[in-house]
Amino acid sequence: MVSLRPAPSGRNSSPAGSSSATAAPKLAPTATLGKLSLPKAPAGTVYRGHEGMWSWVLHRITGVGIFFFLLVHIMDTALIRLSPQAYNAVIASYKNPIMGLGELALVGAIGFHALNGLRIIAIDFWRVGTKYHRALFYAVIVVWVVLMAGFAPRQIMNIILEFPR
Repeated sequence: MVSLRPAPSGRNSSPAGSSSATAAPKLAPTATLGKLSLPKAPAGTVYRGHEGMWSWVLHRITGVGIFFFLLVHIMDTALIRLSPQAYNAVIASYKNPIMGLGELALVGAIGFHALNGLRIIAIDFWRVGTKYHRALFYAVIVVWVVLMAGFAPRQIMNIILEFPR
């Protein structure tokens, strides 16, 4: 394996007539032998990131999910101008338990995305935000779980009562 390191100080590494104190050192190739050891990634992930990586991944997934919901919502709402009967048919097709669980997922995605967005703002604009990014991530998770614990039982009860077997 070949690596580059500064040339020994005994060689003149600067062009003629220039000061050696201001010139950048030349890099001389050196051969290194031995076993190459790479840092190990945590099991189950490709990246070595921790809370920051998972926060980034979840923020992107929830953002894409919310985007597609808004796209479908705008499209089905636009149907009312074309045909009120088509609009009513589409809305009727949404009245099933699967869509009720989808609403639960949507509220969860919006809640996490909003809280994590506030976390990102705090990291960007708070002087010590990067120092506390891990604690802020866990705070987002705790607040999100508390909010979902308040919403999920009510939504699940609505699903059960609206769609009896």
